[in-house]
Amino acid sequence: MALMSVAEALRQVLEHAAPLSSESVPLADAYGRVLAADLAALRTQPPADVSAMDGYAVRAADVKSAPARLRLIGEVAAGHPFEGTVGAGEAARIFTGGVVPPGADTIVIQENTTRENTTRENTARDVDVVLINQTSGAGRHIRRAGLDFASGAVLLAKGRRLNDRDLALAAAMNHATLTVYRKPKLAVLATGDELVLPGAQPGIGEIVYSNGYATMALARREGCDVVDLGIAPDRLPETIAAVRHARDGAADILVTSGGASVGDYDLVQKALAAEGLKLSFWKVALRPGRPMMHGRLGPMHVLGLPGNPVSSYVCGVLFLVPLIRRLTGRADYEPRLEPAQLGCDLPENDERADYLRATLTPSPAGLPVATPCPLQDSSMLAPLARADCLLIREPHAPAAKAGGRCVILKLDP
Repeated sequence: MALMSVAEALRQVLEHAAPLSSESVPLADAYGRVLAADLAALRTQPPADVSAMDGYAVRAADVKSAPARLRLIGEVAAGHPFEGTVGAGEAARIFTGGVVPPGADTIVIQENTTRENTTRENTARDVDVVLINQTSGAGRHIRRAGLDFASGAVLLAKGRRLNDRDLALAAAMNHATLTVYRKPKLAVLATGDELVLPGAQPGIGEIVYSNGYATMALARREGCDVVDLGIAPDRLPETIAAVRHARDGAADILVTSGGASVGDYDLVQKALAAEGLKLSFWKVALRPGRPMMHGRLGPMHVLGLPGNPVSSYVCGVLFLVPLIRRLTGRADYEPRLEPAQLGCDLPENDERADYLRATLTPSPAGLPVATPCPLQDSSMLAPLARADCLLIREPHAPAAKAGGRCVILKLDP
């Protein structure tokens, strides 16, 4: 099978990936979930004209000049509207969020006032008076009804992944539950007699398993429920059993790490073929990550990531993340490429696309400067941990000079 371009490989990965079914979840549980329908406001915010400050609700006509002495007729607190009307020469004490009483059309902040207490002539009753020390025009310090949003307005669109600010908005819109897409279930399987778990003491020829931890973290970050199938030895029956475990557990995605090539001990393809895999491809014109496999086993998507840790991670970023985002219903599921400035000279490229680990530094010119790590061996995780992005070099790209334009894919969402 000939090498497939990255773009075609991604197209095939996403070709049969439709958003999963929807479900209703409590608002408090909706963080990171993706809306399955447009969300419209169930109320107007604010529902009435309210005060933006602590002060006094008055008529602008009474405070065109200062000082102005007004009779205090009541108090308005948030949640406790004033039942009367503010007439000529009158004022109502008002607090932030209080509904502006009828008759009043401006708010004078308390810092610009002085309270007085006098005795009404011919009576023994005290009269509260507020002295307005600064003029105020109509509408001052009033939040008009609907200032934030109106009932029926669509404020959060289908396909949006909900963040903390979105949840605050949804709550203000008066939604107690939200309709979101179901979380994909992702199973991760490693293969190889040479692998041991972190914390073990590796013997000669053994290595510590790391690939799956990055894969599972990526999947959880993108909203998956993850099942760790552990490490299968290099024996076909055990590999087949692990594949069946994923399928019988209704996994939406099975991700394998290693064993997807054509060596005598690369048994993943054989195990999947034995279970009826419909193979799309297993070679991509990509560095790192050439032995990348994709197919479907019934409704389950299967991604066979390479065994080298950096190759595995890069393929996870390029193919697994968009697949998860598509299944979760996100509108922005494809990788977001950005321009940058090249930080060093690069030679011409061969027939494979290069995804170089690179760091980013600010530039006075505006675009960040992307500088590839000096060593790009696909076994080296330390440069990957230091990297901010992948610098993309297309197949057969000509030599490039420092300072020229380049394209990057940032590693952090």
